[in-house]
Amino acid sequence: MSMNTFGRVFRFTTWGESHGPALGAVVDGCPPGMALDEAAIQPFLDARRPGTSKFTTQRNEPDQVRILSGVFEGRTTGTPVSLMIENTDQRSKDYGEIAQSYRPGHADYAYDAKYGHRDYRGGGRSSARETAARVAAGAVARAVVPEVSIVAYVSQIGADVIDMANFDAHQITQNPFFCPDPAAAMRWEALVDAARLAGSSIGAVVECVVTGVPAGWGAPIYAKLDADLAAAMMGINAVKGVEIGDGFAAASLSGEGNADPMRPGADGGAPQFLANHAGGIAGGISTGQPIRCRVAFKPTSSILTAQPSINSAGEAVDVRTKGRHDPCVGIRGVPVVAAMMALVLADHKLLHRAQCG
Repeated sequence: MSMNTFGRVFRFTTWGESHGPALGAVVDGCPPGMALDEAAIQPFLDARRPGTSKFTTQRNEPDQVRILSGVFEGRTTGTPVSLMIENTDQRSKDYGEIAQSYRPGHADYAYDAKYGHRDYRGGGRSSARETAARVAAGAVARAVVPEVSIVAYVSQIGADVIDMANFDAHQITQNPFFCPDPAAAMRWEALVDAARLAGSSIGAVVECVVTGVPAGWGAPIYAKLDADLAAAMMGINAVKGVEIGDGFAAASLSGEGNADPMRPGADGGAPQFLANHAGGIAGGISTGQPIRCRVAFKPTSSILTAQPSINSAGEAVDVRTKGRHDPCVGIRGVPVVAAMMALVLADHKLLHRAQCG
């Protein structure tokens, strides 16, 4: 059974563990003739890379990507693109104490219950380290959808939400939080640092806004664009909620309040929308409006604060996770959310082309 592959036409499979020799992805269904090399992929991995500030894990990985196949003379060949990222800074000894104990909130117990055998070093496949492979695959996907602009950012850490009146897209790359509100970024320094120093962690919300998607991508019922986006985002480590458009807030609106009224477009072109409560997707198909998605990340489960748990023998224990962990995993979730968005859009573009020409 293949549980490590995502997509229909543009498909990617990730492989590797947090503390293995390497991890990576195989991207299949990539159209031939696209310009691609390591330099086109590396900036996205650099954005996700650990150890870039005191607000992320201090694991020091260069995350240098190697293209092993599917590219010749700087262009894709139409065959599987194989990507590899070596692990160079593992400290497996940090996890010796949890070899037989389960970290509360982590996947330890669930993995043991399913497989009866687990790689406890850093969480194995359940580690957020796996997302480096997704980011690399997402960089390939971006070459398939050059007409699309994807902007992702942190809009909330803990209970502290950005002020949209202060939104400045240029600020997203100017602070360690991918935050478009400089005032919020300053507040978050103290907020995340307090969680780190306390040996605890804190949650976050990542928003992703996409422009340039034409009307028509997606399909009704079993290939809805928003359903695939929800599945892609929920598959990211530590994600516990996904909203498209107004999301849960739509439940408190009236029918007319939730509608996205339209008027004729200029010169008979695309209609003019007067609102975008649907987040750019209606009936599972893109409308041509900006696609808006919000992704909620829980606090990091691996914390220094001791928590009551059990071991594999069913005995009561207190678990305190050593090692190097993100005090707010949602921060480095920004490039992962953007990558999954690119991967889904690339798949749906090719699906649309296959059916509609």
